[in-house]
This record gives sequence, structure tokens and C-alpha cells, in this order.
Amino acid sequence: MGTRRGIQVVFGATGGIGQALCRALSARGDIVVLAARATDKAEGIRSTLAEPERAQVVEVDALDGKEVERVIKMTKKEYGALDGVANCIGSVVLKPAHTTSDKDFLDCLQTNLVTSFNILRGSAKEMRRSGGGSIALCSSAVAGHGVANHEAIAAAKGGVQGLALSAACTYGPSGIRVNCVAPGLTRTPMTERITGNEVALAASVKMHALGRIGEPEDVASALAFLLDPANSYITGQVLAVDGGLSSVRA
Repeated sequence: MGTRRGIQVVFGATGGIGQALCRALSARGDIVVLAARATDKAEGIRSTLAEPERAQVVEVDALDGKEVERVIKMTKKEYGALDGVANCIGSVVLKPAHTTSDKDFLDCLQTNLVTSFNILRGSAKEMRRSGGGSIALCSSAVAGHGVANHEAIAAAKGGVQGLALSAACTYGPSGIRVNCVAPGLTRTPMTERITGNEVALAASVKMHALGRIGEPEDVASALAFLLDPANSYITGQVLAVDGGLSSVRA
């Protein structure tokens, strides 16, 4: 008898990291639910997966907790299991606090922290009934390593880390693992303002000990590791995927 495939839900499946994660999970044989607002784009991504016939697209606005729960329940009902859920939804605000508007800040909190809370809450409700699972969230190196002009995103991502650590303690007895990754600068459409500027990119590269910025696949590999049931003794961790940005001086 073959090993049962993992059942994974990826929120924010159309983003740079989300796409890479869907590809990584499909390549190792997992069934993947691509949860996103832009379903046309998500369908295009699904068609590029190693096993597109074992993936499906669902429309969701993760700011709506009830919609998140609908996706989670649908996945469990359709496939009979729910092994892992990842939140790859995010945004970047690159400006100092004194020029950050109320709207900028609230949008940042909603996109990064509120979606993470909704996804964790919905996942935990279902996983408590089914014997556990893995939840992986995306923080940032700037949440624990001071970088100028990142106050809004640092606050939001710091909240994600606190959420993950508290939930790991709360839901550990139910067999639910909660972890997050903390990437450094990663080359995605969201960071093109930096990566597309030669001067800004060169300055950023110098901050990373490995002498390069991250690629979506770097972060996706870490998320896939945390979602893998084989790593069932890992919880409450913030995994730095930052080329040494947060730990060594370049």
C-alpha cells in the first residue's frame, strides 16, 4: 500500500512565495488546494504544477473568517483529511512611521496579521477535531531584527510571530504544530520596488551574509519542510530564511 498523500491548503497561492510553495508541494506528491482571490491567475498556476489533476483552485478573501472556514471545511470533506495549511498572503510597507498613514498601517495589519489570525483560527478548529496537523505562517526578518523604515510591516509581522508561538502552546496537546518562517528580502513581484532598482538591490545584497537576496523557492522549501508530517516534532519555531541577515554581520 502506498503512502497517503498530504492534503495541503495554500492561502495566497498566486503570490511569488505562494506559487513556489504550491509547486514544491505538488512535486513531492501532495494534493494542493490553491486558495486565492484571483482565481483565473490561480488556475494558470495550477496548470503548471507537477500534478495539476491533483490540485484545485478555490476563491477566498482571507479577511473574512467565515470564508476561510468554508475553504478549510470543504478541503476536509472532499479529501477526508487536512494535513497542513500555509498563509502566504502578505504586503510590504517601506516608509518611516511618521509618513505612514492610518490607512497604510491598518491595511498592513489586515493583510499580514488579520489573515494569519483567520487562517490559524479556522485551521485549528478543524484540526482539533481530526487529530492535528501543521500550520505555517509567514513572518519577516524585520520582525526581530531592526531595519529602518519598516515600522508598519515589522509590527504586523511581529504580531504573526507572537500569534504562532502562543498558538503552538495552546494547540500542541491537540497534535497541531504551528510555526512560521521569517524571510529576508525575497525576489517577488511585491518587492520589485527594491529588486528592480540596482542601487537599492546592491545595498540589500550587502546586508545578507550569503551575498544574495532570497528567491521564492528558498522560502517555499522551508514552508514545505514545516508542513511535512515527517517533521512532526517541530513546533513553536520561527525559522529564519534570510541569508544570515538576522544573525550574522555581512
